[in-house]
Amino acid sequence: MAESTEPLLIKRYASRRLYNTETSDYVTLEDIAGFIAEGREVQIVDLKSGDDLTRQYLLQIIAEHESRGENVLPVDVLTDLVRSYTTQAQSIVPQFLANSFEMLRQQQSQMMENMQSIPNPMSQMPGFDALQAQQQAFMKAMMSSWPGAASGPQPDEGDESAGSDKGEELDEIKKQLADLQKKLSGL
Repeated sequence: MAESTEPLLIKRYASRRLYNTETSDYVTLEDIAGFIAEGREVQIVDLKSGDDLTRQYLLQIIAEHESRGENVLPVDVLTDLVRSYTTQAQSIVPQFLANSFEMLRQQQSQMMENMQSIPNPMSQMPGFDALQAQQQAFMKAMMSSWPGAASGPQPDEGDESAGSDKGEELDEIKKQLADLQKKLSGL
């Protein structure tokens, strides 16, 4: 999906069905949650009145996820939110939440940049060298048990063409295994 600076316009019909104006089809709350997860901004408006219903539907998406056991918001945070609607603190809560989420986005972005600057993030993990040594030992053990490998039966000396074909096949298999091992080590 191409990134757009304009919010995705969703119209709510009188039947309460939601219509995606970009793709000309009906969508569900899960579809809208998917658009948001992909980074799209959405705007949901009532077709008849023109009222902006975005906030109402976003809260409904959150409520549905919470009711399915996908608990993102701790009870004490929910309690504080309800409390903020009934006290004078309501003026600072929205700004505080907006600033907190902005800081979280920046930290996630910075973390992703740091992860990309490390040549192999797994190599920094404790025990990575031991894991890599185990992988190499496993690959060596597997290769040695294959027919035609160094410990396996040798080709007949009188049949040089058969030995040559098997040797080429073995070399190709060893090369493929070495490539796989390099890829695994890169992970």
